[in-house]
Amino acid sequence: MKSSSRSALLGAAFLMATSAIGPGFITQTTVFTQQLLTSFGFVILISILLDIAAQLNIWRIVALTKIRAQDLANQVVPGMGYVLAALIVLGGLAFNIGNVAGAGLGLQVLFGTQVTTGAIISALISLFVFWYKEAGLAMDWFAKILGFVMIGLTAYVATSSQPPVAEAAFRTFIPETIDTTAILTLVGGTVGGYISFAGAHRLIDAGITHLPQVSRSSISAICLAAVMRVLLFLAALGVVAAGGVPDPYNPAASVFQIAAGNIGYKIFGMVLWSAAITSVVGSAYTSISFLRTLHPFFEKHHRVVTTVFILFSTFVFACIGRPVNILILAGAVNGFILPVALAMLLWAAKKKKIRHPLWLSIAGWLVVIIMSTMGVRSILQ
Repeated sequence: MKSSSRSALLGAAFLMATSAIGPGFITQTTVFTQQLLTSFGFVILISILLDIAAQLNIWRIVALTKIRAQDLANQVVPGMGYVLAALIVLGGLAFNIGNVAGAGLGLQVLFGTQVTTGAIISALISLFVFWYKEAGLAMDWFAKILGFVMIGLTAYVATSSQPPVAEAAFRTFIPETIDTTAILTLVGGTVGGYISFAGAHRLIDAGITHLPQVSRSSISAICLAAVMRVLLFLAALGVVAAGGVPDPYNPAASVFQIAAGNIGYKIFGMVLWSAAITSVVGSAYTSISFLRTLHPFFEKHHRVVTTVFILFSTFVFACIGRPVNILILAGAVNGFILPVALAMLLWAAKKKKIRHPLWLSIAGWLVVIIMSTMGVRSILQ
């Protein structure tokens, strides 16, 4: 395999994983650890299995057809691709406002800058990645480097908090409590919305459609996100098990600080910034990739459109601060995007009679049913 192909495969895996690991991912993991303690390990295990089923289906079908998700959806139901693209772009835009805010908060922790100033600086850095001559290569390396930074720093804090690893491992398979809402929240946060398509569309752009490579890259992406999830879980578990009480207003930051003092707090700033800015890049790239085949204008001017996407996210955050209502709405939309998109792709695979394993299709439809059921239940509640 050429080194460029290897780089693109690993870059796609990291792009998807770092897109998943945003500010919400970090806070979410800390809060659920407080609620479920060692039994949260079981939630992580089940969510990983569901994530793999969804991700393998999406990446393999996109690779087999060599067609982006929105175009496949249009072939199954005329006009459905436009609906899917609208959902992805609107959901990605709303979440990107939160990602920009997280990047600003990260720089505030590291250097004491104003949050808005930090958000603007982070937006400019992400724009540099897109406007660099070799944008695809730059994006791959950006995601890989910051991905390794996040994992390494969080591993240090997890070790410092001295969690009860044996008990956590035991409860991963024999939990005291099973929280289905937590499982679905984790699945939606890892492969919901634009996230599951980030790596798949990156491989299409790189011209990589060889199935064994695509399958390995898709599973690697989930495993990378899972490693980060487990490390955050262990860091928070060590603090809670020792009697520490995370700050309800910023639980993740307080976990890092309790576990490793002021150094831990600065590490949190670096982890938060890395998670947020890679999610800015992943959200912008994937959202715009859903527009590029729908009209020649978006393909011709995709860098300009991406720039507007990022600048608008930053502008909204700067004007209205924390966009709580927008993020809540985006969360609801994101919960429905995965089952809709996955159902469209599974249907397309059947219509086109591509070489897609029956067991994998069954696993995919199970994910569609489970996510749809939980999405409806959350709205009714």
